[in-house]
Amino acid sequence: MDMIIEALKALLIGVVEGITEWLPISSTGHMILVDEFVKLQVSDAFRELFLVVIQIGAILAVIILYFHKLNPLSPKKTAEQKRSTWRLWGMVVIGCIPAAIVGVALDDFFTEHFHNAWTVAAALIVYGIAFIVLERHNRKREAAALATTPPRGKHARIGAGMDGDDAEMALFSVKTVDDIDAKTAFKIGLFQVLAIVPGTSRSGSTIIGGMLCGCSRTAAAEFTFFLAIPIMFGWGLLKTVKYVLELGLSMTSTEIAVLVVGVVTAFLVSIASIKFLMGYIKKNDFTAFGVYRIILGLAVLGYFGARMLMA
Repeated sequence: MDMIIEALKALLIGVVEGITEWLPISSTGHMILVDEFVKLQVSDAFRELFLVVIQIGAILAVIILYFHKLNPLSPKKTAEQKRSTWRLWGMVVIGCIPAAIVGVALDDFFTEHFHNAWTVAAALIVYGIAFIVLERHNRKREAAALATTPPRGKHARIGAGMDGDDAEMALFSVKTVDDIDAKTAFKIGLFQVLAIVPGTSRSGSTIIGGMLCGCSRTAAAEFTFFLAIPIMFGWGLLKTVKYVLELGLSMTSTEIAVLVVGVVTAFLVSIASIKFLMGYIKKNDFTAFGVYRIILGLAVLGYFGARMLMA
């Protein structure tokens, strides 16, 4: 019975991870709230490992969904397409350099000093406002550009819900992820470093960075997915090695069940989340995510503030 209960908890955590890892709404912020109400009955060391390793399940979803695009050895690709794929991986490596350097050096410090509800709430609200301000600015630019270049197609309309490619043509110089150059990749990587602050959201910071660097919403989102592959796989491997060195390979049957359920759930839910996001941003902007972040941030402040007053 205890194993079943813990597996159900892992299922819930996997669902939260699969949704929040890819939507720009902060997985850390949600995990802090979930941890208040759903506590795994496992060791602290295993819990830390679990919360990192389930991210590998989320990453596998990206690999599966974009396997052909990311596979430079595909026999279905021409020589030019294979070179383009290798080039894309090169941009991903460049984009990961800042986070790899800063993450290794400062992650423990930020986890120790800033992994708390107040930092998470502040980051949720600040980046929520940033999304709203950025997209409002984009709509103004879009309206100005389309005033001189009418939308194509009888259903096209000005705004975030615009049908067709006119919005991105008017707003962004980098139309697809294949158009990202080394300079842009490195700049986006610098924005990814901001995610070291809990509550920022890795996807949120890189999407904002990508758009500020001239990437379309689609290009920014896809590059965010691809950047996560080496970063999160590397971090998961590092945590696993650290766990094994400290405690060995031994796990209880309950811990094994928790790990399997969490990883599989995160994988399946991530596939749905990624498909949803890519479909959503074809007709909408990121304003709704900004509003949600602000609401969640205020909820975190309210909940933990009330709990402090009652203590």
